[in-house]
Amino acid sequence: MKFYLLFEPLNIPIMLKKIIVGLVTFILVSCVTSPLGRNQLNFMPADQMTTMGIEAFSKIKQETPIETNSKINNYVTCIANALIQVSDKETEWEVVVFRDDTANAFALPGGKIGVHTGLLKIAENQHQLAAVIGHEIAHVLANHSNERVSQEFMLSQGLALIQSLSNVQSPMGQQLVGLLGIGAKYGIILPYSRTHESEADEMGLYFMAKAGFKPQESVKLWQNMSADNESQPPEFASTHPSHETRISKLNQAMGQAQQLYKQAVNKPNCR
Repeated sequence: MKFYLLFEPLNIPIMLKKIIVGLVTFILVSCVTSPLGRNQLNFMPADQMTTMGIEAFSKIKQETPIETNSKINNYVTCIANALIQVSDKETEWEVVVFRDDTANAFALPGGKIGVHTGLLKIAENQHQLAAVIGHEIAHVLANHSNERVSQEFMLSQGLALIQSLSNVQSPMGQQLVGLLGIGAKYGIILPYSRTHESEADEMGLYFMAKAGFKPQESVKLWQNMSADNESQPPEFASTHPSHETRISKLNQAMGQAQQLYKQAVNKPNCR
């Protein structure tokens, strides 16, 4: 009844009312909670996300040269395995080092981890590399990919709904839709992505500490990143927090991370 009263003044067709009510209901039943207690919208089936991750990783392996140096591979695998032991032992993770000069790493649903050789020039030791890999594992375990897909789907459906309610052929209507698109980009999509990054930073910090890697080295990593890449877009227009913001938030969580590090049974020696 509340939905009926809300939409009646707009003179929306009955079918459209049902669609709106259905979308709202779908959103409510799809809400879950992230490992850090944040509300999420995840409605993609987990097995579908896994399939997408495996297929994407397979394509990357076909298109990107794979590092064959056994010492480098053993080093990266040693760090990844230590992190996996404290975060997700149930999944059979695959770790691949790609011969790529960019300072990057990623993880995909389905237990796939990729590390670029260029990252090894920025991450100066096992602890700093653990911060990056732990961060990427956190993205997967927190279902950030599912949330991202769900958000973009709902955004596209929302804009389509607004277009159906407006006279988009008029100059005013075209301007309205354009502004809504920009507002959605900078008001919904990018901030959520920054939230994902910050959440993965914190989770990754705890993972590395539990695994026996020195958590304070995560701050040093981002200092290295900042020195290597001084030019970056303003934070409001970036999918990633600024280096200064990341360092500040890591320091805020450092007390808990240090306690986890002290409790760690093993102290890895990957080299």
